[in-house]
Parts: sequence; structure tokens; C-alpha cells
Amino acid sequence: MPGLLSRLRPSYGQKVFLLASVPMILAVSAIALLVAEQSRALAEREIRSLETQLIEAKKRELQNYVTQARNGFYFVYGSASPTDEDAKRQVMQILAAMIYGEEGFFFVYDYDGTNLVSPRQTDLINGNWLDLTDSEGTPVVKAFIDVARQGAGYVEHLWPKPSTGEEARMITYVTSFPSWRWAVGTGVFIDDILASVAASRAEVEARVQRTFLYIGAITLGALLLVFSSGVFMNIRERRLADAKLKELTQRVFDTQEEERGRVARELHDGISQILVGVKYALDITRRRIASGDDRAAETLNKGIDNLQEAIHEVRRISRDLRPGVLDDLGLGPALKSLTDDFRTRTGIETRFDTVVFRNRLDQDSKIALYRIGQEALTNVERHSGATRVVIDLRGHRDGATLRVSDNGKGLGDAPRGPHKGIGLRNMQERMDQLGGTLRILSSKTGTVIEAQVPLSHLLPPEEGQPVRTKVQA
Repeated sequence: MPGLLSRLRPSYGQKVFLLASVPMILAVSAIALLVAEQSRALAEREIRSLETQLIEAKKRELQNYVTQARNGFYFVYGSASPTDEDAKRQVMQILAAMIYGEEGFFFVYDYDGTNLVSPRQTDLINGNWLDLTDSEGTPVVKAFIDVARQGAGYVEHLWPKPSTGEEARMITYVTSFPSWRWAVGTGVFIDDILASVAASRAEVEARVQRTFLYIGAITLGALLLVFSSGVFMNIRERRLADAKLKELTQRVFDTQEEERGRVARELHDGISQILVGVKYALDITRRRIASGDDRAAETLNKGIDNLQEAIHEVRRISRDLRPGVLDDLGLGPALKSLTDDFRTRTGIETRFDTVVFRNRLDQDSKIALYRIGQEALTNVERHSGATRVVIDLRGHRDGATLRVSDNGKGLGDAPRGPHKGIGLRNMQERMDQLGGTLRILSSKTGTVIEAQVPLSHLLPPEEGQPVRTKVQA
């Protein structure tokens, strides 16, 4: 079982492929559903609009039929009394003869529900159909009479087709002969319209399904493209990673050699010469003591002074390599000490402002900011030609920021060489490891280096710790 689980566990490449594919599949699926829904909604609106237009055209056509029929026998109805049976028979004969198309006809019901004219369905004549309902429960004849009593109007219902005897959807226009208490009307079957609408809906659904198929095919092609691109990028990234690893290894070696060279130069130029002076002073002292020269104490004191200077130089080199004050007192005092030594050694005017950071920054951040400050001062001493340097260290709601600014000639005139820019790259890499940012602003009037550590590297403040102090040097 564990072996099966280990085989089922996806590899890194498969995870990357899933990470790239799953969001795309979800997005494409959402787009496909949205497109389908919008297409259906748009098509439904268009179909309903077309259906409404066709039905309205049918209604206008029915109204024209009734109006023309009424005009045809109005000369009889207009002059007849409510009890003129001859006029009624004449009008019924005219209406019975007015059949049109394959299914069209006129009908007449009195207000009691008795059918008087039905030329295509003669079995209805003289029967009372007031309670007649269609298969949907609509009281058809009663609806005719109600509309006629109101003057005129339309009724939508089901009615048996004269040609087949099967119910079909029908729209009927009914008008009134109020003096005779008649409901006269004619209707038209709209099953052809409904069939056209159903066919349109089926065509829309077929188009939506084709759209899904097209989107699926495009998605599959995109997945294949992502997979092939991922394979290509994986190979390319591995090659780039190997090249970067080699470059990083070489830079580590270069940095180590540079640091070793710096320490060697300081040992040779500083401590070595001082110790040689101590040796000569002790040697002269020994000869003067042997010869009884009273100046032996003078040369001995000079040797002691040189030895003390050597001790200070060793401490300085040790402090540059790893300052003990950084671990004991924190970043602020360590940078203050670095600033004091820099001012004393170079004679460059230096000012240091800070907020108390004891136990506020984690160890990695303290080391990184200290090294950045150290590298920035080294660049000022070697390349900038500045006469004034300001170092500012403070915390804020976004983290902590170290800012080193000078009034030198900027980075544009820095010396060229195989190691040019290593210090700046080291600063950038230290910030990248902490998730921070490094900004370098350089002009002919000076350079500003600003390193910001994110808030995640600040620890909670200690109780009773002062909020803010300033140290100036």
C-alpha cells in the first residue's frame, strides 16, 4: 500500500502542470457556461420577440377578417331590429358561407352559450356549449361570451382542428352584436408558429452544444500546448538553473577570495607592519639594556604603544568580520560603532540616526542590514569621493528601513573591473532572501541606498522599552 501511494504521488513537474492546467480548465468551463447561458438567453429573447411578432400579425389578420365580414353584412344588421328573425337568418347564412383557407371559419354563439353558426363543425350547431372546456381547463365558449360582452378582444385556447380532430393552439378574435346578443368571431391555429419556435430553440441548443465542443477542443489544444511548453520550459529552466548555480558558485568563490584578499591586505599593511615595528623596538631595547643605554625605556614604551595599536587593529578586523556588539547590544549600537570607526578612519563627516532596535529585529535581518551598511560605507570610502554620509535606521508599520546617503559623485564613475557591482549584488541577494526590497538612487550629487525589511522580521517590543531615541555622530 505505501508503495502504491508513493507511485500515485505526483512529481514536481506534474504538480506544475496541474497548477497551470486546473485554473485554466476551471476558467474555460466558467466561460463556456457563461457563453452558453448568455447565448440561450439572447436566443430566447429573439425567439420570444419573433413569436410575439408572428402572433401579433395573426391577431391583426383575424381582426381584419372580422371587420371585413362585419362590413359585408352591416347593411342587414344595422337596419334590423332585435327581433328580426329574417335578418338574423340572412346574417347567419352569410357567416356560414365565409370559410377561408384549410381551417378558417366564422362562428356565432348567443350570450346563453348556444352555437348558431359553425360551418366546419356542424355538430356544434344548436347545442349549448357554455360549459365547454379544452384539455387545459379553459372554459372556451364562456370566454368568447365574456369578451363579446366587453365589446371585442382575443382569446387563446385549444380547439380541435377541423381537418384532424386533434386539439391545437388557437387564437380567436371575438366581437359583439349587442342588439342581437351574439358573440361573433373567427380564429386561426398557431401550431405552425409554435413548431417554428420549437425548431428555433432546438437549433439554438444544437449551436450551444457545438460551441461546447469547439471550446472543449480549444481547451484540449491549449492543455497540450501548456504541457509541451511546460516540458520545454522545464528543460530550459533546468539549464538556466545549472548556469545560475555555476555563476553563483563562482561568485561565492570570488567573494571569498575578495574577503581573503582584504583581510590579507589589512594584516600585511596594518598588523604586520606594526608587529615589525614592535620587533625592531624590542630589539633596540634589548641592545640598549645590554649596553646600559638610558634610552632603553623610551624604545620599550614605543614598542608597547605599537603593540597596543596592533591589538586595536586585530579587534577592528575581528569586528569587521563579525561584530560582537551586534549580538550583545543589537543593530543600532553595532551600526553606531561602525559609523564611529568609519568617521575616525576616513575623516568623512558622518551622522547616524536610529530608533532603538534591541531585540526587535530577528538575527537574519540584523546581520543583513549590518552587512549592507558596511558594504555601503566601503563603497563610499573607495569610490564616491563624498564628504558627508548620513545613515538612518528606523522601524515603521511596514517593517524596518536602513537608508545610507552620501554627497559623492554617484555610481556612474565607479571603477570598472571584473568585480564591479559584486557589493550591490550581495546587497540585493540579502534582501531577496528576507523578502525585502533594495532601492538604489544615484546621481552626480550623491547616492542613496535604501534597504527595507518586511514586517514579518520584526519581533514584538519588550515591555518598558523606550519608543524612540536619536543618536548623532
